[in-house]
Amino acid sequence: MGRGKCSAILVSLGFTLLVCSASVVAAETHVVGDSKGWGFSMSYDSWSSGKTFAAGDTLVFNYQGGVHNVVAVSESEYRSCKVRSASDMVATSCCTAKFELKKGVNYFICGVPGHCAAGMKIRVVAN
Repeated sequence: MGRGKCSAILVSLGFTLLVCSASVVAAETHVVGDSKGWGFSMSYDSWSSGKTFAAGDTLVFNYQGGVHNVVAVSESEYRSCKVRSASDMVATSCCTAKFELKKGVNYFICGVPGHCAAGMKIRVVAN
């Protein structure tokens, strides 16, 4: 094979690798509520609207320990604001919880009685 053909093949292979690697996107980390964190301070539907989430991204919940918590729940638990069992809850001690998003709809609530009903819940769709 001549030099010209080898060079053309290498350039073609390099271009293919470049295109393929550009389509691989690193997972992102999203801090729920940004600097306000997870509490009564905002509408989490408003916070999540306009943001793009992907499977593998991480949601970080920063909250006041001993006052709030965060629980990954089913759709029915999200709607009813009731958690199946206390064993599903994340410790309320302190102060950060991280969840990796699964493809599809992901639901989270504060499991402290009354907090979810007061707005501490979020629904995130990961592509």
